[in-house]
Amino acid sequence: MAPKRPNGAGAFPIAVESPAPKPPDPAELYAALDLGTNSCRMLVAQPKGSGFHVVDSFSKSVQLGSGLERTGRLSRSSMARTVQALRICQQKLKRNKVLRMRLVTTEACRRAKNSREFIRQVRRETGLSLEVIQPEEEARLAVISCAPLVSTKTEQLLVVDIGGGSTELVWIDISSVPRRDRPKAIMRLHAGFHPPESPFPAAKVVDWISVPLGVATLRDQFSDVDDDSARFALMSWFFEENLAEFAPYKDIQAREGFQIIGTSGTVTTVAASHLGLKRYDRTKVDGLRMTSDQIDKVIRNYLDLGPVGRRKDPRIGEDRQALIMSGSAILQALLRCWPTDRLSVADRGLREGLLYAQMSADGVLEDGPF
Repeated sequence: MAPKRPNGAGAFPIAVESPAPKPPDPAELYAALDLGTNSCRMLVAQPKGSGFHVVDSFSKSVQLGSGLERTGRLSRSSMARTVQALRICQQKLKRNKVLRMRLVTTEACRRAKNSREFIRQVRRETGLSLEVIQPEEEARLAVISCAPLVSTKTEQLLVVDIGGGSTELVWIDISSVPRRDRPKAIMRLHAGFHPPESPFPAAKVVDWISVPLGVATLRDQFSDVDDDSARFALMSWFFEENLAEFAPYKDIQAREGFQIIGTSGTVTTVAASHLGLKRYDRTKVDGLRMTSDQIDKVIRNYLDLGPVGRRKDPRIGEDRQALIMSGSAILQALLRCWPTDRLSVADRGLREGLLYAQMSADGVLEDGPF
């Protein structure tokens, strides 16, 4: 006698849902593009909790400000390189169907005589509308991007953003803010350095400055000095001279409760060199705290390597070997000036600040609008 078939035998098995993640809803996506003097960078991200999840990104050295120090204009070749990079950004925005975005440009376009012509060219050839932002907003966005790295023990905070064409420094007093609220108080500065009265504990901006010297512009100032060590020393001295009007620089500051956060390719490259990374790893760099002795050791090693050795170092590379020395000169000058022997490393900056500001204004972060 033939065995009975169980009920349902031969039926198709129930389909199992694929574990592959669903593509994000375009309505939830935000983009931030930062076109600087040296680099073009973009992030596409989705709000997640009190932060965001990066869906797509782009980064390329375009050297938009190449020759700007000498001519006061953006060159045809640098504009062509940049437009080519922006075409890739436009394709990524289109592919991800991004609707909410801010596409900004900074010091090179603030200074160049032909920046309007360049911005029209970008619009004509890529469809992207670039917005030239002023130094205060650039500084503000860098500050809020670093909010998650602010220690609850910090009372005086200095955020330093070393760019290609300028360096922004913001000194913030958070001593009156309850410890647990200090990172949030920094985030609220997206509304302005001197916001109206608020029921929330407030971070007070003591002073801020935008020095028109970044890794590219400072390098160009001393391009006629042949000796590597002499050029480095001159760059560091010259940058320090440009800090004379920064108010907190003039007074002796307490070491206790002071934190300095550095955000830039220079700072993250120095951190990667300190860690001996063969391949860059953001998770090991972002939030790392380095002592001034550790930073000095890395910089001395860069000087010992010389231009040829730095080109061969995979953590620096041919494109950045000259820029890393001007950036290191800025970093060394800063650590001479401030009452701390530690630096918090931030692998974050203008793009992250733009995303936080947009998402916060829309109230889509877990903690609501800051």
